[in-house]
Amino acid sequence: MPLLQVRGLARRYGTQTVFENVELQVRRGEFVAIVGDSGVGKSTLLNCLAGLDRWDAGQVLHEGVDLGPLDDRRRALWRRAHVGFVFQAFHVLPHLDVAQNVGLPLLLLGRPDAKRVDQMLAAVGLADLGARLPHELSGGQLQRVAIARALVHRPALLLADEPTGNLDPGTAARVMGLLIAQTGEHGAALVLVTHSQAAAARADRVLHLTAAGIRAPR
Repeated sequence: MPLLQVRGLARRYGTQTVFENVELQVRRGEFVAIVGDSGVGKSTLLNCLAGLDRWDAGQVLHEGVDLGPLDDRRRALWRRAHVGFVFQAFHVLPHLDVAQNVGLPLLLLGRPDAKRVDQMLAAVGLADLGARLPHELSGGQLQRVAIARALVHRPALLLADEPTGNLDPGTAARVMGLLIAQTGEHGAALVLVTHSQAAAARADRVLHLTAAGIRAPR
């Protein structure tokens, strides 16, 4: 059984169709990159896969469990246990320091682990910045905080929205290596939305999203 399965997914805003007929399967340990023109709904699709957005037709299943019928509370509990999400807009909490932001998923799961937080900060090159507040960091550093937070609880499903968009090429390559390592070490699945050809080139599969559905690019 695939870790993640999408069947006939459609999302509309009023009379406007964002996308429809999206069919997708992602196996454990697989890295899938999703590319497409700006405005085609790549981030919206990722939000649907995380149960953060509602869809108008179709199904999203995680290990055979249909997310559609779940209420907001049950979806939140599912995300907390199974999903790591790297948001394009970071979504760090301004009143928490860097280490507290990274450790938040572990705290919510009832298993705080300062050593694991330190390991993740070192892995993304922020080992000395744990006590800083978000407003003291650059955009690239905030992106790395978001990535460390997404990985800290070793989720089975990693969803990343342009995770290297604010990073220099060297740091971007390092971060991509870290994301990919999670698929190998823990059998996690990685679904990445990106405009970066360098990032997409490292995927096991590259899929192209259009309003009419999703396909492998020619």
